[in-house]
Amino acid sequence: MIKAVRGTRDLLPPETAVWNFVESVVRDVFRAYNFQEIRTPIFESTELFARGVGEETDIVSKEMFTWEDGERFDRRALVDAWRRAHAGKSFEEVESYSPGEGITELECFYDETHVAEIVMFSTRADEAVLNALAEAVSKFVGPPSHFNHFSETVRGRLVVPSPVPANSESMTEDGIVIEKLHGAFHKSSQSLTLRPENTAGAVRAYIQHDLEKRGLNKLYYIGPQFRRERPQKGRYRQFYQIGAEVIGPASAGSESPARDAELLEMLATLLDRLGITGWTLELNSVGTATDRSAFNEALRKALDPVKDKMCGDCQRRAVTNPLRVFDCKVPEDQPIIETLPRISQFLGEDSRKHFEAVQEILKSVGVPFTLNDRLVRGLDYYTRTAFEFTHGALGAQNAILGGGRYDGLSEALGGPAAPGIGFAIGEDRLVMSLQESAAAKDVVRKPDAYVAPLGAGMNAEAARLARELRRQDLVVELGDETFRLKKSFEAATKAGAKYILIVGENEVKAEAFALKNLATGEQVSVARAELARSILSSS
Repeated sequence: MIKAVRGTRDLLPPETAVWNFVESVVRDVFRAYNFQEIRTPIFESTELFARGVGEETDIVSKEMFTWEDGERFDRRALVDAWRRAHAGKSFEEVESYSPGEGITELECFYDETHVAEIVMFSTRADEAVLNALAEAVSKFVGPPSHFNHFSETVRGRLVVPSPVPANSESMTEDGIVIEKLHGAFHKSSQSLTLRPENTAGAVRAYIQHDLEKRGLNKLYYIGPQFRRERPQKGRYRQFYQIGAEVIGPASAGSESPARDAELLEMLATLLDRLGITGWTLELNSVGTATDRSAFNEALRKALDPVKDKMCGDCQRRAVTNPLRVFDCKVPEDQPIIETLPRISQFLGEDSRKHFEAVQEILKSVGVPFTLNDRLVRGLDYYTRTAFEFTHGALGAQNAILGGGRYDGLSEALGGPAAPGIGFAIGEDRLVMSLQESAAAKDVVRKPDAYVAPLGAGMNAEAARLARELRRQDLVVELGDETFRLKKSFEAATKAGAKYILIVGENEVKAEAFALKNLATGEQVSVARAELARSILSSS
């Protein structure tokens, strides 16, 4: 039996109802704060994450699913070269036509002999491509067409790249011209990566599509991410994130502490709306790049004499990314970590004022928080405000979500200055927290009624009745006329239906149906026009 790959899983009913509930609440809350959805590809150029997330982070150095895309045929370059080679002759493009692999478009070409050519561009001149071109030519031979209306003859021309430094032509027995053009018609291989997070992709889209022209952008996304890490409770290699980014030019207010506080207040509202209680907001400032440079230097000096006593990850981080030492959960390393310098000791005046303003706004709107000067974010792009929401139901790895400010990320990716702040929620772990604090049955809507056709020919009548009830926003499960009455009752009970509705020949004639409450056993006869009201009144 083939099973799901380790570190992945299938999401099945009734659990998917909880996921749908979470995403519905998320969209409602985000809409109230004027966030709009963005959808980016699930794979991007590896360079995006190396530059945006940081080459020395655990994500880039150890956890990404990366592959080489291989050398790619540059069809546009071949078409352009062909156009230049035939610049003295007239041609026009015609409709797309894709009869086989390796063939993309047709073009039309007229020469002084009044021969119309259907021209195809491919990587090779193999039998499948030639047959497909011959088929295309045959469609334009005979009755008047776009081609032979102006020409006496229609033939095919296949243009392919040639490694030989000379252009040449030959003709097959079927009259197809094979034209070989010398040149660079392949793009070099590209390194691609399944996205391990979505902030870098969102900022790439911001740059690529000139979203700065919109002013302040408030964007959110929901979708899968991928990391090659050791699976544990609530952590998977394919996992789901809900995230949001506030980004734009400074003139639009993007670097204001008010944006940080609004985002945090929105997250508190979201968790409360989902029914997750007992969460804790931990807050810190990791300063500007200048602040962190001084801090990193002090941290390296402090770690140098003690790093050999720490775990392997900390020994590596002490050299490559000392801030990440504070992420260590190894108990034996904690006494050493407690003695290390803190970023709060190195904050510049601007960073300090920004952080104080964020705290002041949070206090004014009643969002509780605790300061944690050990809190750092593991990605290189973070600046100033950093935060995590934690929940005790998740064990040692208790973070539900985290995020922070990234004022220099756009510039690092070659874009304009665009201060921003964002977060990502691990949806898998969020659902786990919800299941710990609220019964799934409160989220899953069971059928209001099970419509049970009784006797031959009743399927059609039952389907008509079910359609009427569904139009009244009732959840209806439909049985089958081949079921005996006992089996219909068993199916209704298994589905969790509140009522079973019997549809037999007598009921159809009388336009009144037996409606039985499966919890109380009470059964009444209800007129067809009153069925929906009777069922809804007891819900």
